[in-house]
Amino acid sequence: MFFELRFFYLWEYTIFKELYPIYMSIFKKIFGSGQEGSDEESQSEYNSQKNSNLPVDEQFTFNFKKNGGKFIYCENLNEVKEQFENILEENDWFEREVLCFEPNLFPLLDENRLPYQNCSEPVFLFASCENLIADDGSVLFSSNQIRQNRAENLPDNIVILATTSQILESKSDGLRTIKKKYVKDFPTNITTIKYFEKAKEEDFLTYGSCYKNLYLLLLEDL
Repeated sequence: MFFELRFFYLWEYTIFKELYPIYMSIFKKIFGSGQEGSDEESQSEYNSQKNSNLPVDEQFTFNFKKNGGKFIYCENLNEVKEQFENILEENDWFEREVLCFEPNLFPLLDENRLPYQNCSEPVFLFASCENLIADDGSVLFSSNQIRQNRAENLPDNIVILATTSQILESKSDGLRTIKKKYVKDFPTNITTIKYFEKAKEEDFLTYGSCYKNLYLLLLEDL
């Protein structure tokens, strides 16, 4: 009797040992591999920690490009003019209507014969910004640049002229800077644009987000 029971348990163990890999393979296909998700989360956390240790300008550049933004560094105003013309040529935007609300930017548009008054179908927005946010690679705007327009109502293409001194660590830093800068006539419609290309796979963070084809002309001023 003892021999029969031992043989039975041994037989069960052998069958289980043979079938276990098959069962596990089926379970992984149905439910996915928990280890794979864990590895991806660990890698994402590692990249985040590594990125947070970068200087604020490098951190912004990394996140901005990761979001799909087109980054163009300029050492002086001559380079700004040259790169602006390159953008126009690349996209065939010469003599096309432009949305622009800032008089200090009008001369660059005039030089390139770009109409910006009473435009009905502007092909791109030309603007400055309040700040560049390093920790998520976004661009902070206010009514000074976009009036009361919502992001989805702006042209699909945007060209931003900003300076290196406008790069800040976080949105809260940006809001504090706006508060100090505008003692009177505090701007409204303070908002950020973060996504500069359509997400390949939408998740709950990107679902419904407004994305823009955005060029950043970053002028060195430090």
